Amino acid sequence: MKLLRVENLKTYFHISEGIVKAVDDVSFSLDDGQCLGLVGESGCGKTTTALSINRLLPPEGIIEGGEIYLESVKLTVLSDVEIRKHRWKDVSMVFQGAMNAMNPVMKIGEQIAEAVVWHQQVTHQQAWNRAKELFELVELEPGRIGGYPHEFSGGMKQRAMIAMALACDPKLVIGDEPTTALDVMVQAQILNLLDRLRKTLKMGLIIITHDLSILGETCDRIAVMYAGKIVEIGSTEDVYDRHMHPYTHRLLMGFPNIHRPKLMPEPIPGSPPDLIRPPSGCRFHPRCDYAQEICQEQEPGMTTAGNGHSYACHFGGAFNG
Repeated sequence: MKLLRVENLKTYFHISEGIVKAVDDVSFSLDDGQCLGLVGESGCGKTTTALSINRLLPPEGIIEGGEIYLESVKLTVLSDVEIRKHRWKDVSMVFQGAMNAMNPVMKIGEQIAEAVVWHQQVTHQQAWNRAKELFELVELEPGRIGGYPHEFSGGMKQRAMIAMALACDPKLVIGDEPTTALDVMVQAQILNLLDRLRKTLKMGLIIITHDLSILGETCDRIAVMYAGKIVEIGSTEDVYDRHMHPYTHRLLMGFPNIHRPKLMPEPIPGSPPDLIRPPSGCRFHPRCDYAQEICQEQEPGMTTAGNGHSYACHFGGAFNG
């Protein structure tokens, strides 16, 4: 049985200007102990997908269609009371921006212990001891557990957020831009830590990022999102070395490669589309170097390239020609 199955998920935001189709017919799955990278530009629907899985959407966000299964549990039909029993115990989240995700006037240890007391029905002292264990697990000094968020550096706060996400031994952890605002060395440490914990604890892991370059050594599979849709998904090796969608190609070309000439990478022209009024046909066609008339008229379906690798493009791999 798959740990997670997301099937034809549609999450829309109802705002005064209209309906924002933030996630529009997205499907993917995750096995036990597997790591999936969810990558794309800002505004493509990555975080909305994660919030839909956790059922943490704001009031204007509504799951309009599709299903989300955590093992045999259908998360999309649970009431607010029922979903709380699974949130943090079965699926937890490392939120983007640790400084904003923590309560600034609560000790970090208390914030971790709170979830343990609620879900595991233990005493406060037992939960506090569990928080100390988690500090050691994420390589923080247990003696700092009584500190406040402002007393921690950016990397330390991110480790504390990871400790908080692991408090109740979840089956699935979602890291939403877990390396945001961290320097390169600390980014590498956080990613290595998540990868080590995933393998040690045998949990599923989803890493959300806009930087495709950081996923190579951490993820088993990568899903590339654009304008609310998954445009390519496959093993990390396939997406890096045999990618078929021009958007994936431009993302990969956007970061330096020591094996290529030392030139400044060219940005993708234009901007992501307005998801209230998305383009007709392929949503990437206004920015695509290989778009033809059919791309403006007909939305491409997912084409299988073999070995669990699929893409949504009428002319897959055209940039290789």
